[in-house]
Amino acid sequence: MSKLVARTLIATTLAAGAFAAQAAPGAESPWMMRVRAVNLDSANKDTTGLDLSVNNKVIPEVDFSYFFSPNLAAELILTYPQKHTLSAGGKEIGTLKHLPPTLSLQYHFAPNATFRPYVGAGLNYTIFSNVEFAPAVDTALSPSVKHTSLGLSFQLGFDYEISKNLYLNVDVKKVQIGTKVYAKGTEVGKFKVDPLLVGVGLGFRF
Repeated sequence: MSKLVARTLIATTLAAGAFAAQAAPGAESPWMMRVRAVNLDSANKDTTGLDLSVNNKVIPEVDFSYFFSPNLAAELILTYPQKHTLSAGGKEIGTLKHLPPTLSLQYHFAPNATFRPYVGAGLNYTIFSNVEFAPAVDTALSPSVKHTSLGLSFQLGFDYEISKNLYLNVDVKKVQIGTKVYAKGTEVGKFKVDPLLVGVGLGFRF
């Protein structure tokens, strides 16, 4: 799965370079960076029978977009590993971190207007790390989780031009993130975070 994501990123970078070489003099820059505060609201879908859940939280996010044309763009969304509390039946049983880069292809409906709505779809590749369980749980069940997740992402948002090269951004994403759960080496079910991500921030053309 990691090789697939790496190849996709390489292909996007090469395509961006080719289009940059063809950019018309005086045209709006094809590069855009956005920084957002994002509220992560987890769906917490659990088939293990343990009533698993992770906490919701606000996280920082940065993305880099390249516009192949005024309407079509690729966006890479990044953050640093985020720590979450893992609970069962409302009782804390451990913690984990997840790193969820997402690569999307977007369509922008009004690229030259002040209000610029867009939709997007792409792939999310999440890495789970630093999974730690409470001693009583660890001794009884020897629990573990699969450490990677590959899923689809869907996006709806807009950029509002505040001044030249500066934009207010509002962005909503639904992302598929999940893992298999094991107890004493046997799979006991799946746990899906599948968060709804609502973000507000600023975008910069450069």
